[in-house]
Amino acid sequence: MKLTDAAVDKIKSTDKRQEIPDSLTVGLYLVVQPTGRKSWQVRYRTPTVQRRMTLGAYPLLSLKDARTRARDALLAAYDGKDPAAEKKATKAAKLDAQLSERDLVKTHLDRFHKRHLSTLKSGDHAWRFLERFVLPAWGDRDIHTITKRDLIDLLDEIADSGRMTTANRVFAHTRKFLKWCVKRDVLTASPAADVEPPAKETARDRFLSDDEIRWFWKACDRVGQPWGPMAKLLLLTGQRLNEVAQMTDGEINGDTWHLSNDRTKNGLAQDVPLSDAASAVLSDVDRIKGEGGYVFTTTGDSAVQGFHKGKAHIAAAMEVIAKEDAGQAVEIPHWTFHDLRRTAATGLARLAIPVRVTEAVLNHVSGTGGGIVAVYQRYDYADEKRDALEAWGRYVTTLVEGGADNVIRLEVKA
Repeated sequence: MKLTDAAVDKIKSTDKRQEIPDSLTVGLYLVVQPTGRKSWQVRYRTPTVQRRMTLGAYPLLSLKDARTRARDALLAAYDGKDPAAEKKATKAAKLDAQLSERDLVKTHLDRFHKRHLSTLKSGDHAWRFLERFVLPAWGDRDIHTITKRDLIDLLDEIADSGRMTTANRVFAHTRKFLKWCVKRDVLTASPAADVEPPAKETARDRFLSDDEIRWFWKACDRVGQPWGPMAKLLLLTGQRLNEVAQMTDGEINGDTWHLSNDRTKNGLAQDVPLSDAASAVLSDVDRIKGEGGYVFTTTGDSAVQGFHKGKAHIAAAMEVIAKEDAGQAVEIPHWTFHDLRRTAATGLARLAIPVRVTEAVLNHVSGTGGGIVAVYQRYDYADEKRDALEAWGRYVTTLVEGGADNVIRLEVKA
């Protein structure tokens, strides 16, 4: 019969399967199941076998579109192809792709980030290591192919570049990720189970000398935004790297910078007095507008990232400035952004600032600020912190401006 849209709609189901041919398109059939379900089917012959291929369900696939698909299949068969076999192969390939995507390291890293790291206060810190080192190295690999040897090779590559502490951090976060995969039954055992940390860490005591502070400051001026001003604030305030890097204008109220408890490492809110020197640095930062209101940003939408490269730019400029200043090459011992926090603490000690005030400035609860003191003493040392940071700001300013004869000299301690 010649099928029409009206005729297809009116055809009723029976207790048997019906296969109704379309006289206009030879090879096209309307299949009506006893349940009333209707679908389209095309029949064709290859050089070796008779084929039947389902085109789609009615009414999702109209009569007009069914005829078009049937003709395409018949033409392909006339050219020696097998549309049904090709359709089956395409479907199988898509399924294989879905299965392989499911087991890729990048897939599980993304889930680890969303379902675990995002719930942790330190999650962003951990993710930066995984995103920077593990994702590029293993992202497109099946997680079941990752071996102990792969992990060791990755850590050795980082350690051989002189970044021993970074290698340890990558190891720690990767080990947690693999253990998480075991708990979720993705892996039966962790490749990191018997791997030792790449290096034994020792407490650092590096701080910048007077000359290094001067070279550092001038290097920050040469490097410019965002790294220069951000690094200066690290030195002048003594706060932690992420706290300074993620500073927003909304946190600044006059000459006070407020850090809420979700912005500090120890979960304790902190008011940081901004010295005249710190305020001057902030006033010189050209703001890039964005919803986050970040002070140190290149996009306006997120805080500055890539700390290793930023520090490297400043360190390289320091060496050039030191050579210009001394008239010969000067070897500057390795330093990190965290060493600027230690430099500030050491500077406050040299200026005879009481330890408890220094700990209050650093928002560091230990030693004199631990135990019963931390529980019962709620005095925030606001005035003392302001005086301390003003003194430190004047100290740094005097060094930079060349009047260091009038201040205490800090000896380098590598």
